[in-house]
Amino acid sequence: MPGGYEGKRGVVLGVANRRSIAWGIAKRLADGGAELAFTYQGERIEKNVRELADSVGSRLVTACDVRSDEDVTRVFDEVADRFDGGIDFLVHSVAFAAAEDLEGRFTDTPRDRFWLALDVSAYSLVACARAAEPLMEARGGGSILTMTYLGGERAVPHYNVMGVAKATLDASVRYLAWDLGEKNIRVNAISAGPVRTLAARSIAGFPTMEAIVEERAPLHRHIDSDDVGAAAAYLLSDDARNVTGTTLYVDSGYHAMGM
Repeated sequence: MPGGYEGKRGVVLGVANRRSIAWGIAKRLADGGAELAFTYQGERIEKNVRELADSVGSRLVTACDVRSDEDVTRVFDEVADRFDGGIDFLVHSVAFAAAEDLEGRFTDTPRDRFWLALDVSAYSLVACARAAEPLMEARGGGSILTMTYLGGERAVPHYNVMGVAKATLDASVRYLAWDLGEKNIRVNAISAGPVRTLAARSIAGFPTMEAIVEERAPLHRHIDSDDVGAAAAYLLSDDARNVTGTTLYVDSGYHAMGM
């Protein structure tokens, strides 16, 4: 694996189950020797996350409500205690929009649920980056990675407010890269093609999205969380030490096509 992760420490947000993109990344990093801390949202998935974390030897699993600055601060204080005040990377794989806003017209998105989607899916990266900054600075730098999607650049039917949230996330990556670069902290994103995750099941027409990608992508095949994990392993490694503020597409080339 590029660079290796022996002696590296990091935090992974967004694991829900074995099919999660965040788990594909975490497994790859753990296989490379990284020591990981995990967060989870809500009691419903706590058992899954704890079992997965235990399978890679993690000794810190904690709840995190990314809409609460106080909770984010608490989580990173726990991380600092666990990892002697420093971390090398942060994986942010967190997004949410109300199911009803991924079905009808984007125009009909109510104000409160619009801000909910942007808060959870985009501002949470800013909040977590701010909390992680001193922990990475203590290690001489670090790497932050988030998950985006082509729906932030182009209109994808039914993606709706989540597309707007991803566009906000994409811009946040670039501004965070500028702010944190002087601390030797890199910030990047992966834009993955359709992956059958728990979150994907809430998007109306997801099977159609998969079929279109298979038909029109240059490689004519789907991707899975292991593919994203491999790309993340590079972006989070020292081999990518001069890569920041960028988006790496893992979508069989679909993003390059006009039709």
